[in-house]
Amino acid sequence: MKFFENVFTYDYSFPAVSLAYFLRYPNPYSRHVLTTDVIDRYVDPSTHRLHTIRLHLKKSKVPSGILKLLPKGIGGPDNSGQSYILETTVIDPKEGWMEAESRNMEWTGVLSVVEKQLYQRHANGDADHALDGLSIDDRKSEQTTVRTTVTFRSRLGQGKLLGGRKKADIGDHAPEAEDEAPKKGFFSSLSTAGVQRTIELIGVSRTRDAVLKSKQGMNVVLERLRHGGIVGVLEGMRRDRETTVGKDGPWKRAWLNGNGLKDHTHSEDDDK
Repeated sequence: MKFFENVFTYDYSFPAVSLAYFLRYPNPYSRHVLTTDVIDRYVDPSTHRLHTIRLHLKKSKVPSGILKLLPKGIGGPDNSGQSYILETTVIDPKEGWMEAESRNMEWTGVLSVVEKQLYQRHANGDADHALDGLSIDDRKSEQTTVRTTVTFRSRLGQGKLLGGRKKADIGDHAPEAEDEAPKKGFFSSLSTAGVQRTIELIGVSRTRDAVLKSKQGMNVVLERLRHGGIVGVLEGMRRDRETTVGKDGPWKRAWLNGNGLKDHTHSEDDDK
């Protein structure tokens, strides 16, 4: 098991940062995020805290370093596709903090990644005015600190993952071959713990870059919020979405094709 930790301070108020968190997809640094869906959202009547569960669909590709450690065939033909990330958040606007947790739902046997973040209000001036709004003046009176902790755990080589592979390799001769050590392949030269440790270290390395891009993306959303408000953020999201999936988007293209309207949408105007 490996850990990664990072602490960063935004020069924006907690209301602005927490709002930007929920509006951060898409942005120029997160074009791999395809969709975001709210699964559940409610306010706890006793604590007045907002609880949210969201599901993110992201483009994924198995890193080449991890791919070399996998048994043949586990990664699929091109080792790419889509993956789901489950995110849960709890926010207390009165006390000025938010806890967020994200975890991958695919490839958990190869590498389970759990990211926890704690956002906290840090008042520089008069705390009574900390929640007044999202104007530029809020930057002078309040900052928001976020502590990110990521846990990496690989179970490659344990349980069914390698057990199924071993059984497939030895076929009907399982009783005779159970105690025989592998004679070929990468797993013969590394212990299970060594393979797991290597995969976890690759995850830590990639996370350093991902955390940097996440900060940059949040800053883009915060600047849009500061200069254009919610309308500015939504307009930026529209432009980023068009850059990623095209102006019409996949759903509109599918609808046009399904209704036989492809290439005929503007035929009447063209005739004139």
